[in-house]
Amino acid sequence: MGPVDTSPAIDMPAPLAAGELCRRCDPAQFAFASTAELPDLEGVLGQPRAVSAIEFGVGIRREGYNLFAMGPAGIGRHTVVRRHLESQAQAQATPADWCYVYNFETPHKPRALRLPAGRANAFRAAMERLVEDLRAAIPAAFETDEYRTRRQEIESELNARQEKALEAIGARAKEQGISLLRTPAGFGFAPVREEKVISPGEWSELPEDEQKRLEALIEVLQGELERAIHEMPKWRREALRRLRELARQVTQAAVTGLIEELKAEYAAEPQLQAYLAAVQEDVLEHVEAFRHTKDGETPALFGIPLPQPDAAEPLRRYAVNVLIEHSQARGAPIVYEDNPANDALVGRIEHISQMGALVTDFTLIKAGALHRANGGYLLLDALKVLTQPFAWEALKRSLRSREIRIQSLGQALGLVSTVSLEPEPVPLQVKVVLVGERLLYYLLHAYDPEFAELFKVAVDFEEDMARGPESDLAYARAIAMLARAEKLRPLEREAVAAVIERLSRDAGDAEKVSASMRTLADLLRESDYWAGIAGRAVISGADVRRAVDTQIERADRVRERLQEHILRGSVLIDSSGSRAGQVNALAVLQLGGFSFGTPHRVTARARLGTGRVLDIERESELGGPIHSKGVLILSGYLAGRYAAGKPLSVSASLVFEQSYGGVEGDSASSAELYALLSALAEAPIRQSLAVTGSVNQHGDVQAIGGVNQKIEGFFDVCRARGLTGTQGVLIPQANVKNLMLRHDVVAAVAAGKFAVYPVRTVDEGIALLTGEPAAAIHARIERRLSEYAEEARAWRQQK
Repeated sequence: MGPVDTSPAIDMPAPLAAGELCRRCDPAQFAFASTAELPDLEGVLGQPRAVSAIEFGVGIRREGYNLFAMGPAGIGRHTVVRRHLESQAQAQATPADWCYVYNFETPHKPRALRLPAGRANAFRAAMERLVEDLRAAIPAAFETDEYRTRRQEIESELNARQEKALEAIGARAKEQGISLLRTPAGFGFAPVREEKVISPGEWSELPEDEQKRLEALIEVLQGELERAIHEMPKWRREALRRLRELARQVTQAAVTGLIEELKAEYAAEPQLQAYLAAVQEDVLEHVEAFRHTKDGETPALFGIPLPQPDAAEPLRRYAVNVLIEHSQARGAPIVYEDNPANDALVGRIEHISQMGALVTDFTLIKAGALHRANGGYLLLDALKVLTQPFAWEALKRSLRSREIRIQSLGQALGLVSTVSLEPEPVPLQVKVVLVGERLLYYLLHAYDPEFAELFKVAVDFEEDMARGPESDLAYARAIAMLARAEKLRPLEREAVAAVIERLSRDAGDAEKVSASMRTLADLLRESDYWAGIAGRAVISGADVRRAVDTQIERADRVRERLQEHILRGSVLIDSSGSRAGQVNALAVLQLGGFSFGTPHRVTARARLGTGRVLDIERESELGGPIHSKGVLILSGYLAGRYAAGKPLSVSASLVFEQSYGGVEGDSASSAELYALLSALAEAPIRQSLAVTGSVNQHGDVQAIGGVNQKIEGFFDVCRARGLTGTQGVLIPQANVKNLMLRHDVVAAVAAGKFAVYPVRTVDEGIALLTGEPAAAIHARIERRLSEYAEEARAWRQQK
């Protein structure tokens, strides 16, 4: 027999009083009758840390100090961030406009032009007017008598030069009795007699010597003619050069004044000056694009048809593609991109179909969110960015290089080898705010080395705030502000108190209240609806409670079904009597946004063995790692308590009965330990009590989550079977501050029909469950283990 426990007897903990089960919000603390009397809340409710981080992140103008606003959804991250950005953006300068224009030197690399804020549309209109003016002025310049005269002179000079050369050859030929003939097929030579070309018959009658002489002369003349004809293209090219120079001079006279006028308007913009100079030069080189021809007439030079360009396409090169303009903006832009795909962030190059082929030009370049937010702020949902292909890399690349480079994914991945546009990058100066869950922030920080360099400011939002008279009044002002913003009825102070109690329950802590603006807004909207159904001008406490009840009712089907299975005996849960090795453990299920508690039967069996505690859930691969850890802690407790100087000659098994899904968490580890101690001591456990709480190796009962739902889950089963006054729940002492139980549970406790016991140690819990002192239970276990040790020794000796 092992040593007897000589520690002093531990008194069983007393049940909690009804007033300790729910911290009420006293409406009498409010001096107002309804929220209509309250002013709007100044600042942000319960988020001093986040507000301070936002102010810092927005204020510091250094590279890499972008923000990541993290916290659970519905906490108001977007609203708070945007409100602070708007207050800062109004005082900042409006950023410049940006345009893309044709690059006359490298056509596939459009140029990006920066213009003062609000001037882009005016510049585009000015260029459109310039083109229209040129289309009128240039043809008019070519219709003048001076141009026609000078053109005629050049053409006449060319014709005269050609005729002179031919006449000289003809004269020399005539002197030799040979005539130069002009035929549709070209030029030729023939001998003449009496100024008439001799006939073939006459040629045959000529002496052979004469024929040879004439043939030699014709061959010489033919050579001279060929040399003259070979020179004529040179003369024609020279004439064409002189005509082009004439056209350039005429065009320059028509163009210079118009472009100089536009240059003077944008004299302070060096980029525009260089662009307009390039435009002027290009117009002089492509003057034919501005010249009109009569309907049905084909332009020609010296009778040679000239290629006829499309009337619209050549002039597109002088268009201005306004990428971003701020004519209506005041201050820095604030942009939220709901669909942050790669193209939506950095822009895209569109294509149009022509004759079955896709074509593009600089006028089809479209801006992305980074362009729109350039010079201001860009808000993005972190999860959406990360789930869009290549969007995260595009965002990081832009922030690192501080420029926006538009590139199709096909080009970036090397999937497209055809020549496409390569627009000039736009310089980037933007403050990016990512909004996401904490897990995303920590994962990115751990696994993306560039993340810490680009997003240096963490904006951490609180889920809840402390309760107190001052915070309750601040919450009431927030309720008043939200009701006015949503155009809801004002709330009576009793309704405000009911809202605070409900949000404290959502926070899972009697000393705190939830900071979820989504939950608050939903509750106010639904309370307003029920106030309207009741025909009230203000929202009462009854309306708030009805809204809460109907929220639960809409989501309560699964909980009711589970309770029905328990009451009908399909799921075995005892709420009366006693049984060794069997405990009612409590668990929380969450489906959607609704969570509820339900009891589970935990059983334990003990036998002679080698000190192993078998977790059936883990062996069947239904137990999660945290649950398995809790069972291993039980083994540590048993070894430390009963086997400090001898082997632990026992094997035990633990299981959640009728559990067909996964089991995770350690909140049932105390229940499993009670079941195991009961099985070892053969001490029956009261089935009218349920247990929750985790345990450590020293036997201390530790806090768990969902304590309110767990208590109410067992209470609902007991109430359905009939409250006897013996039923109750054991919870960790550390969870008392989390109690915000339903009114019916508090009323049952006040009437002595139900009890909630706070326990600090396993000894307190086992004493409550068995009705025996913990020392007696431990003594029985020591005797049992000693018997197992003797049996094991005898068995080994027999072998």
